[in-house]
Amino acid sequence: MGLPPPGRCSLFWRLAIPVVALCLALIWLSWVWGRQLEREGQFLSREAREVLTAYARELEQNWRASGAAGVDAWLAAMRAREDTWLAAVDGRLQALGSQPLSQEEASRLTFLRGLDWPVSERSRQLPYIGIPFPTHPAEGRLVLQLPERFKPAGISMLHRLLSHGLVPGALALLLCMLLYRQLIHPLACMRERASTLCAEDLESIAACEVGPRRDDQGALARAFDPTGARLTGHVAFQRQLLRDLSHELRTPLSRLRVAAEGPLPEGALRSRLEREVEVMQRLLQHTLELAWMDTEQPPVVLEDIAVRPLWELLVEDACFESGWDASRFQCELPADCLVHGQLNGLAQALENLLRNAIRHSPPDGCIRLRGERQGERWLLCLEDQGSGVAEADLERIFRPFTRLSSARSGEGFGLGLSIARGAIRLQGGELWAEPGNPGLRLCLRLPCGGRGTAPVTTG
Repeated sequence: MGLPPPGRCSLFWRLAIPVVALCLALIWLSWVWGRQLEREGQFLSREAREVLTAYARELEQNWRASGAAGVDAWLAAMRAREDTWLAAVDGRLQALGSQPLSQEEASRLTFLRGLDWPVSERSRQLPYIGIPFPTHPAEGRLVLQLPERFKPAGISMLHRLLSHGLVPGALALLLCMLLYRQLIHPLACMRERASTLCAEDLESIAACEVGPRRDDQGALARAFDPTGARLTGHVAFQRQLLRDLSHELRTPLSRLRVAAEGPLPEGALRSRLEREVEVMQRLLQHTLELAWMDTEQPPVVLEDIAVRPLWELLVEDACFESGWDASRFQCELPADCLVHGQLNGLAQALENLLRNAIRHSPPDGCIRLRGERQGERWLLCLEDQGSGVAEADLERIFRPFTRLSSARSGEGFGLGLSIARGAIRLQGGELWAEPGNPGLRLCLRLPCGGRGTAPVTTG
Protein backbone atom coordinates (compact mmCIF):
# COMPACT_ATOMS: atom_id res chain seq x y z
CA MET A 1 0.00 0.00 0.00
CA GLY A 2 1.48 3.34 -1.08
CA LEU A 3 2.03 6.26 1.25
CA PRO A 4 -0.49 9.11 1.04
CA PRO A 5 0.82 12.42 -0.36
CA PRO A 6 1.99 14.90 2.29
CA GLY A 7 -0.56 17.50 3.28
CA ARG A 8 0.02 21.20 3.69
CA CYS A 9 0.76 20.82 7.42
CA SER A 10 2.56 17.49 7.11
CA LEU A 11 5.76 16.77 8.98
CA PHE A 12 7.35 16.22 5.55
CA TRP A 13 7.44 19.97 4.92
CA ARG A 14 8.79 20.71 8.38
CA LEU A 15 11.76 18.47 7.56
CA ALA A 16 12.15 19.23 3.85
CA ILE A 17 12.30 23.01 4.25
CA PRO A 18 15.29 23.12 6.67
CA VAL A 19 17.17 20.46 4.69
CA VAL A 20 16.72 22.40 1.45
CA ALA A 21 17.68 25.62 3.25
CA LEU A 22 20.89 24.00 4.54
CA CYS A 23 21.81 22.81 1.04
CA LEU A 24 21.21 26.27 -0.41
CA ALA A 25 23.25 27.86 2.38
CA LEU A 26 26.18 25.52 1.71
CA ILE A 27 25.99 26.26 -2.03
CA TRP A 28 25.95 29.98 -1.29
CA LEU A 29 28.94 29.66 1.00
CA SER A 30 30.95 27.73 -1.57
CA TRP A 31 30.00 30.09 -4.42
CA VAL A 32 30.01 33.57 -2.88
CA TRP A 33 32.12 33.39 0.23
CA GLY A 34 34.49 30.83 -1.25
CA ARG A 35 35.10 33.01 -4.31
CA GLN A 36 35.67 36.02 -2.08
CA LEU A 37 38.26 34.16 -0.05
CA GLU A 38 39.86 32.92 -3.24
CA ARG A 39 40.04 36.42 -4.67
CA GLU A 40 41.61 37.73 -1.51
CA GLY A 41 44.07 34.86 -1.29
CA GLN A 42 45.07 34.18 -4.93
CA PHE A 43 44.62 37.51 -6.75
CA LEU A 44 46.71 40.63 -6.57
CA SER A 45 45.56 43.10 -4.01
CA ARG A 46 44.07 46.39 -5.08
CA GLU A 47 47.09 48.28 -3.75
CA ALA A 48 49.44 46.08 -5.81
CA ARG A 49 47.39 46.62 -8.96
CA GLU A 50 47.37 50.39 -8.41
CA VAL A 51 51.15 50.49 -7.91
CA LEU A 52 51.87 48.41 -11.03
CA THR A 53 49.39 50.44 -13.08
CA ALA A 54 51.17 53.62 -11.91
CA TYR A 55 54.48 52.12 -13.12
CA ALA A 56 52.97 51.55 -16.56
CA ARG A 57 51.67 55.12 -16.62
CA GLU A 58 55.13 56.52 -15.76
CA LEU A 59 56.68 54.38 -18.49
CA GLU A 60 54.16 55.65 -21.06
CA GLN A 61 54.80 59.28 -20.09
CA ASN A 62 58.59 58.87 -20.39
CA TRP A 63 58.24 57.11 -23.74
CA ARG A 64 56.06 59.86 -25.14
CA ALA A 65 58.30 62.58 -23.73
CA SER A 66 61.78 61.26 -24.65
CA GLY A 67 61.24 58.16 -26.80
CA ALA A 68 63.74 55.29 -26.41
CA ALA A 69 66.05 57.39 -24.24
CA GLY A 70 63.21 58.09 -21.82
CA VAL A 71 62.36 54.38 -21.70
CA ASP A 72 66.00 53.46 -20.97
CA ALA A 73 66.22 56.05 -18.20
CA TRP A 74 62.97 54.91 -16.59
CA LEU A 75 63.95 51.23 -16.74
CA ALA A 76 67.32 51.98 -15.14
CA ALA A 77 65.63 53.91 -12.34
CA MET A 78 63.04 51.17 -11.79
CA ARG A 79 65.70 48.43 -11.65
CA ALA A 80 67.28 50.38 -8.84
CA ARG A 81 63.92 50.65 -7.04
CA GLU A 82 62.52 47.13 -7.62
CA ASP A 83 64.62 43.99 -7.33
CA THR A 84 63.00 42.32 -10.36
CA TRP A 85 63.23 41.99 -14.12
CA LEU A 86 61.48 44.68 -16.22
CA ALA A 87 61.03 45.38 -19.92
CA ALA A 88 59.10 47.78 -22.15
CA VAL A 89 57.64 46.42 -25.41
CA ASP A 90 55.34 47.63 -28.17
CA GLY A 91 52.31 45.94 -29.65
CA ARG A 92 54.55 43.52 -31.62
CA LEU A 93 56.46 42.60 -28.45
CA GLN A 94 59.56 44.49 -29.61
CA ALA A 95 61.65 46.52 -27.16
CA LEU A 96 60.76 50.21 -26.89
CA GLY A 97 64.19 51.08 -25.49
CA SER A 98 67.52 51.26 -27.31
CA GLN A 99 68.58 47.74 -26.25
CA PRO A 100 66.78 44.83 -28.02
CA LEU A 101 65.50 41.89 -25.99
CA SER A 102 67.67 38.81 -25.72
CA GLN A 103 66.32 35.43 -26.74
CA GLU A 104 65.86 34.48 -23.09
CA GLU A 105 64.01 37.71 -22.35
CA ALA A 106 61.80 37.23 -25.41
CA SER A 107 60.84 33.77 -24.16
CA ARG A 108 59.53 35.32 -20.99
CA LEU A 109 56.91 37.17 -23.01
CA THR A 110 55.23 33.90 -23.99
CA PHE A 111 53.36 33.32 -20.69
CA LEU A 112 52.34 36.80 -19.63
CA ARG A 113 49.57 37.24 -17.10
CA GLY A 114 47.21 40.15 -16.56
CA LEU A 115 46.73 42.14 -13.39
CA ASP A 116 43.38 40.46 -12.71
CA TRP A 117 44.63 36.91 -13.17
CA PRO A 118 44.98 34.54 -10.17
CA VAL A 119 48.44 33.75 -8.89
CA SER A 120 48.99 30.20 -7.78
CA GLU A 121 50.46 29.95 -4.32
CA ARG A 122 52.03 26.61 -5.21
CA SER A 123 54.12 28.05 -8.08
CA ARG A 124 57.86 28.13 -7.28
CA GLN A 125 58.58 31.01 -9.71
CA LEU A 126 57.04 34.45 -9.63
CA PRO A 127 54.82 35.07 -12.70
CA TYR A 128 55.53 37.54 -15.52
CA ILE A 129 52.88 40.22 -15.85
CA GLY A 130 52.07 42.43 -18.83
CA ILE A 131 50.57 45.84 -18.01
CA PRO A 132 49.27 47.81 -21.05
CA PHE A 133 49.76 51.57 -21.19
CA PRO A 134 46.79 53.16 -19.42
CA THR A 135 46.17 55.80 -22.14
CA HIS A 136 46.98 53.90 -25.36
CA PRO A 137 47.09 50.15 -24.57
CA ALA A 138 47.84 49.14 -28.15
CA GLU A 139 51.09 51.19 -28.34
CA GLY A 140 52.98 49.40 -25.59
CA ARG A 141 53.11 47.72 -22.25
CA LEU A 142 55.26 47.24 -19.23
CA VAL A 143 56.42 43.66 -18.65
CA LEU A 144 57.89 42.65 -15.31
CA GLN A 145 58.33 39.73 -13.04
CA LEU A 146 55.98 40.20 -10.09
CA PRO A 147 57.94 41.58 -7.12
CA GLU A 148 58.03 39.30 -4.12
CA ARG A 149 56.30 41.85 -1.95
CA PHE A 150 53.21 41.84 -4.22
CA LYS A 151 52.77 38.06 -4.24
CA PRO A 152 49.34 37.07 -2.75
CA ALA A 153 49.54 35.32 0.60
CA GLY A 154 46.98 32.65 -0.39
CA ILE A 155 44.16 31.28 1.77
CA SER A 156 45.31 30.82 5.33
CA MET A 157 44.71 27.65 7.30
CA LEU A 158 42.40 29.56 9.62
CA HIS A 159 40.25 30.68 6.70
CA ARG A 160 40.20 27.16 5.29
CA LEU A 161 39.17 25.77 8.66
CA LEU A 162 36.49 28.43 8.99
CA SER A 163 35.03 28.07 5.49
CA HIS A 164 35.41 24.31 5.07
CA GLY A 165 34.82 23.13 8.63
CA LEU A 166 33.39 25.40 11.28
CA VAL A 167 30.65 27.16 9.31
CA PRO A 168 29.31 24.04 7.52
CA GLY A 169 29.55 22.16 10.81
CA ALA A 170 27.60 24.90 12.60
CA LEU A 171 24.89 24.79 9.91
CA ALA A 172 24.71 21.00 10.16
CA LEU A 173 24.48 21.25 13.97
CA LEU A 174 21.69 23.82 13.61
CA LEU A 175 19.87 21.43 11.29
CA CYS A 176 20.31 18.59 13.79
CA MET A 177 18.89 20.76 16.57
CA LEU A 178 15.93 21.64 14.40
CA LEU A 179 15.34 18.00 13.49
CA TYR A 180 15.63 17.07 17.16
CA ARG A 181 13.01 19.65 18.04
CA GLN A 182 10.74 18.48 15.24
CA LEU A 183 11.17 14.73 15.77
CA ILE A 184 12.93 13.53 18.92
CA HIS A 185 11.56 16.03 21.42
CA PRO A 186 7.88 15.39 20.53
CA LEU A 187 8.48 11.65 20.64
CA ALA A 188 10.10 12.00 24.06
CA CYS A 189 7.14 14.04 25.22
CA MET A 190 4.68 11.40 24.01
CA ARG A 191 6.81 8.63 25.53
CA GLU A 192 6.66 10.44 28.86
CA ARG A 193 2.90 10.77 28.57
CA ALA A 194 2.57 7.11 27.65
CA SER A 195 4.66 6.14 30.67
CA THR A 196 2.01 7.70 32.89
CA LEU A 197 -0.13 4.67 32.11
CA CYS A 198 2.12 2.65 34.39
CA ALA A 199 1.96 5.35 37.06
CA GLU A 200 -1.87 5.52 36.76
CA ASP A 201 -1.62 9.27 36.14
CA LEU A 202 -4.14 9.04 33.33
CA GLU A 203 -5.28 12.65 33.52
CA SER A 204 -1.92 13.94 32.24
CA ILE A 205 -2.04 11.99 28.99
CA ALA A 206 -4.08 14.71 27.32
CA ALA A 207 -1.75 17.47 28.55
CA CYS A 208 1.02 16.80 26.00
CA GLU A 209 2.49 20.03 24.61
CA VAL A 210 2.76 18.47 21.14
CA GLY A 211 -1.02 18.44 20.79
CA PRO A 212 -1.43 21.99 19.37
CA ARG A 213 0.92 21.20 16.46
CA ARG A 214 -0.83 20.84 13.11
CA ASP A 215 1.38 18.10 11.68
CA ASP A 216 1.49 14.30 11.87
CA GLN A 217 3.01 14.24 15.35
CA GLY A 218 0.37 16.66 16.61
CA ALA A 219 -2.32 14.31 15.29
CA LEU A 220 -0.57 11.39 17.03
CA ALA A 221 -0.40 13.33 20.30
CA ARG A 222 -4.08 14.26 20.06
CA ALA A 223 -4.87 10.57 19.62
CA PHE A 224 -3.83 10.14 23.28
CA ASP A 225 -6.69 12.41 24.42
CA PRO A 226 -9.60 10.01 23.89
CA THR A 227 -7.37 7.16 25.04
CA GLY A 228 -6.64 8.90 28.33
CA ALA A 229 -10.26 9.90 28.82
CA ARG A 230 -11.46 6.38 28.05
CA LEU A 231 -8.93 4.74 30.35
CA THR A 232 -9.73 7.23 33.09
CA GLY A 233 -13.41 6.38 32.76
CA HIS A 234 -12.71 2.65 32.77
CA VAL A 235 -10.48 2.83 35.85
CA ALA A 236 -12.93 5.04 37.74
CA PHE A 237 -15.82 2.77 36.78
CA GLN A 238 -13.99 -0.40 37.83
CA ARG A 239 -12.93 1.10 41.16
CA GLN A 240 -16.45 2.30 41.90
CA LEU A 241 -17.84 -1.07 40.84
CA LEU A 242 -15.45 -2.88 43.18
CA ARG A 243 -16.35 -0.61 46.10
CA ASP A 244 -20.07 -1.04 45.46
CA LEU A 245 -19.74 -4.80 45.04
CA SER A 246 -17.86 -5.16 48.32
CA HIS A 247 -20.55 -3.07 50.01
CA GLU A 248 -23.39 -5.13 48.52
CA LEU A 249 -21.77 -8.42 49.51
CA ARG A 250 -21.60 -7.41 53.16
CA THR A 251 -25.38 -7.69 53.61
CA PRO A 252 -25.83 -11.35 52.53
CA LEU A 253 -22.58 -12.29 54.28
CA SER A 254 -23.82 -10.69 57.50
CA ARG A 255 -27.10 -12.57 57.22
CA LEU A 256 -25.19 -15.81 56.66
CA ARG A 257 -23.11 -15.17 59.78
CA VAL A 258 -26.20 -14.44 61.86
CA ALA A 259 -27.92 -17.56 60.51
CA ALA A 260 -24.86 -19.72 61.22
CA GLU A 261 -24.52 -18.41 64.77
CA GLY A 262 -28.26 -18.42 65.58
CA PRO A 263 -30.48 -21.27 66.87
CA LEU A 264 -32.24 -21.92 63.52
CA PRO A 265 -33.48 -25.45 62.77
CA GLU A 266 -31.57 -27.35 60.12
CA GLY A 267 -34.26 -26.95 57.45
CA ALA A 268 -34.59 -23.18 57.99
CA LEU A 269 -30.82 -22.80 58.04
CA ARG A 270 -30.47 -24.72 54.77
CA SER A 271 -33.19 -22.57 53.17
CA ARG A 272 -31.50 -19.37 54.36
CA LEU A 273 -28.12 -20.55 53.07
CA GLU A 274 -29.54 -21.41 49.66
CA ARG A 275 -31.30 -18.05 49.40
CA GLU A 276 -28.26 -15.99 50.36
CA VAL A 277 -25.96 -17.98 48.08
CA GLU A 278 -28.39 -17.42 45.21
CA VAL A 279 -28.46 -13.70 45.98
CA MET A 280 -24.65 -13.48 45.95
CA GLN A 281 -24.45 -15.58 42.80
CA ARG A 282 -26.84 -13.27 40.94
CA LEU A 283 -25.00 -10.24 42.29
CA LEU A 284 -21.64 -11.51 41.05
CA GLN A 285 -23.10 -12.54 37.70
CA HIS A 286 -24.63 -9.13 37.06
CA THR A 287 -21.51 -7.31 38.23
CA LEU A 288 -19.22 -9.34 35.99
CA GLU A 289 -21.57 -8.79 33.06
CA LEU A 290 -21.50 -5.04 33.64
CA ALA A 291 -17.70 -4.99 33.95
CA TRP A 292 -17.38 -7.07 30.76
CA MET A 293 -19.50 -4.59 28.82
CA ASP A 294 -17.36 -1.70 30.00
CA THR A 295 -13.95 -3.22 29.24
CA GLU A 296 -14.34 -5.68 26.38
CA GLN A 297 -16.76 -3.93 24.00
CA PRO A 298 -16.60 -6.85 21.57
CA PRO A 299 -17.68 -6.76 17.90
CA VAL A 300 -21.38 -7.51 17.59
CA VAL A 301 -23.34 -8.81 14.62
CA LEU A 302 -26.24 -6.47 13.88
CA GLU A 303 -29.40 -7.64 12.15
CA ASP A 304 -32.94 -6.51 11.48
CA ILE A 305 -35.21 -7.21 14.46
CA ALA A 306 -39.02 -7.03 14.55
CA VAL A 307 -39.78 -5.48 17.94
CA ARG A 308 -43.44 -6.56 18.37
CA PRO A 309 -42.76 -10.35 18.30
CA LEU A 310 -39.80 -9.85 20.63
CA TRP A 311 -42.01 -7.88 23.03
CA GLU A 312 -44.65 -10.60 23.02
CA LEU A 313 -42.07 -13.23 24.01
CA LEU A 314 -40.77 -11.05 26.83
CA VAL A 315 -44.31 -10.34 28.07
CA GLU A 316 -45.06 -14.06 28.15
CA ASP A 317 -42.04 -14.66 30.40
CA ALA A 318 -42.88 -11.63 32.55
CA CYS A 319 -46.43 -12.89 33.12
CA PHE A 320 -45.04 -16.24 34.26
CA GLU A 321 -42.55 -14.64 36.68
CA SER A 322 -44.75 -11.86 38.10
CA GLY A 323 -48.20 -13.42 37.90
CA TRP A 324 -49.52 -10.37 36.03
CA ASP A 325 -52.27 -10.70 33.47
CA ALA A 326 -51.17 -10.15 29.89
CA SER A 327 -53.71 -7.32 29.49
CA ARG A 328 -51.60 -5.14 31.81
CA PHE A 329 -48.84 -5.06 29.18
CA GLN A 330 -49.93 -2.71 26.41
CA CYS A 331 -48.03 -2.50 23.12
CA GLU A 332 -48.64 0.52 20.86
CA LEU A 333 -45.84 -0.17 18.39
CA PRO A 334 -46.52 0.18 14.65
CA ALA A 335 -46.60 -3.11 12.79
CA ASP A 336 -43.57 -2.07 10.68
CA CYS A 337 -41.33 -1.36 13.70
CA LEU A 338 -38.05 -2.91 12.55
CA VAL A 339 -34.77 -1.96 14.22
CA HIS A 340 -31.16 -2.77 13.35
CA GLY A 341 -29.45 -4.27 16.38
CA GLN A 342 -28.30 -7.40 18.17
CA LEU A 343 -31.14 -9.72 19.07
CA ASN A 344 -29.73 -11.06 22.37
CA GLY A 345 -28.54 -7.64 23.52
CA LEU A 346 -31.86 -5.95 22.72
CA ALA A 347 -33.83 -8.76 24.38
CA GLN A 348 -31.68 -8.52 27.52
CA ALA A 349 -32.09 -4.73 27.67
CA LEU A 350 -35.88 -4.83 27.19
CA GLU A 351 -36.16 -7.63 29.76
CA ASN A 352 -34.27 -5.59 32.37
CA LEU A 353 -36.40 -2.53 31.64
CA LEU A 354 -39.56 -4.60 31.87
CA ARG A 355 -38.56 -6.13 35.22
CA ASN A 356 -37.67 -2.67 36.55
CA ALA A 357 -41.10 -1.37 35.50
CA ILE A 358 -42.89 -4.34 37.08
CA ARG A 359 -40.92 -3.96 40.31
CA HIS A 360 -41.90 -0.32 40.73
CA SER A 361 -45.49 -0.43 39.46
CA PRO A 362 -48.52 -0.28 41.78
CA PRO A 363 -50.58 -3.47 42.30
CA ASP A 364 -53.08 -2.53 39.56
CA GLY A 365 -50.63 -0.69 37.32
CA CYS A 366 -50.07 -1.10 33.60
CA ILE A 367 -46.93 -0.98 31.46
CA ARG A 368 -47.05 0.56 28.00
CA LEU A 369 -44.57 0.32 25.09
CA ARG A 370 -44.81 3.07 22.47
CA GLY A 371 -42.75 3.74 19.36
CA GLU A 372 -42.37 6.18 16.52
CA ARG A 373 -39.95 6.54 13.64
CA GLN A 374 -37.67 9.60 13.63
CA GLY A 375 -35.79 9.77 10.35
CA GLU A 376 -33.32 6.89 10.23
CA ARG A 377 -34.00 5.78 13.84
CA TRP A 378 -36.80 4.31 15.92
CA LEU A 379 -37.70 5.85 19.27
CA LEU A 380 -39.14 3.28 21.74
CA CYS A 381 -40.60 4.38 25.08
CA LEU A 382 -41.46 2.05 27.99
CA GLU A 383 -43.78 3.72 30.53
CA ASP A 384 -44.89 2.53 33.97
CA GLN A 385 -47.35 3.99 36.49
CA GLY A 386 -45.11 3.95 39.53
CA SER A 387 -44.11 6.80 41.81
CA GLY A 388 -41.62 8.19 39.31
CA VAL A 389 -38.13 9.59 39.75
CA ALA A 390 -37.08 13.14 40.52
CA GLU A 391 -35.65 14.94 37.51
CA ALA A 392 -32.29 15.35 39.26
CA ASP A 393 -32.00 11.55 39.59
CA LEU A 394 -32.90 10.60 36.01
CA GLU A 395 -29.27 10.02 35.04
CA ARG A 396 -28.23 8.68 38.42
CA ILE A 397 -30.50 5.62 38.18
CA PHE A 398 -28.23 4.22 35.43
CA ARG A 399 -25.25 4.06 37.77
CA PRO A 400 -24.45 0.60 39.16
CA PHE A 401 -25.89 -0.28 42.59
CA THR A 402 -28.11 2.81 42.63
CA ARG A 403 -31.40 2.38 44.46
CA LEU A 404 -33.54 5.41 45.23
CA SER A 405 -35.17 4.24 48.43
CA SER A 406 -37.55 7.15 48.71
CA ALA A 407 -38.85 7.17 45.12
CA ARG A 408 -38.16 3.71 43.69
CA SER A 409 -37.90 1.22 46.52
CA GLY A 410 -37.92 -2.51 45.94
CA GLU A 411 -35.74 -5.56 45.63
CA GLY A 412 -32.77 -5.79 43.30
CA PHE A 413 -29.17 -4.70 43.15
CA GLY A 414 -29.54 -1.55 41.05
CA LEU A 415 -27.69 -3.12 38.10
CA GLY A 416 -30.52 -3.76 35.65
CA LEU A 417 -30.61 -0.28 34.10
CA SER A 418 -26.80 -0.11 33.91
CA ILE A 419 -26.65 -3.45 32.08
CA ALA A 420 -29.48 -2.38 29.77
CA ARG A 421 -27.72 0.86 28.82
CA GLY A 422 -24.46 -1.01 28.16
CA ALA A 423 -26.26 -3.52 25.92
CA ILE A 424 -27.99 -0.75 23.93
CA ARG A 425 -24.77 1.21 23.48
CA LEU A 426 -22.95 -1.87 22.20
CA GLN A 427 -25.33 -1.96 19.24
CA GLY A 428 -25.08 1.74 18.45
CA GLY A 429 -28.18 2.92 20.34
CA GLU A 430 -29.07 5.21 23.23
CA LEU A 431 -31.02 4.75 26.47
CA TRP A 432 -32.19 7.48 28.80
CA ALA A 433 -34.99 8.25 31.27
CA GLU A 434 -37.69 10.94 31.32
CA PRO A 435 -40.41 11.84 33.82
CA GLY A 436 -43.68 10.06 33.02
CA ASN A 437 -47.26 11.09 33.63
CA PRO A 438 -47.26 9.40 36.06
CA GLY A 439 -44.34 7.07 36.65
CA LEU A 440 -41.09 6.80 34.65
CA ARG A 441 -40.53 6.74 30.90
CA LEU A 442 -37.45 4.84 29.62
CA CYS A 443 -36.55 5.78 26.04
CA LEU A 444 -34.50 3.78 23.54
CA ARG A 445 -33.25 5.11 20.20
CA LEU A 446 -32.03 2.49 17.71
CA PRO A 447 -31.20 2.55 13.98
CA CYS A 448 -33.98 1.58 11.61
CA GLY A 449 -33.97 -1.89 10.09
CA GLY A 450 -33.82 -2.87 6.45
CA ARG A 451 -29.98 -2.76 6.22
CA GLY A 452 -29.25 -6.48 6.22
CA THR A 453 -26.76 -8.22 8.51
CA ALA A 454 -23.26 -6.85 9.07
CA PRO A 455 -20.60 -7.19 11.79
CA VAL A 456 -20.06 -3.83 13.45
CA THR A 457 -17.59 -3.00 16.21
CA THR A 458 -18.95 -0.40 18.59
CA GLY A 459 -16.77 1.58 20.94
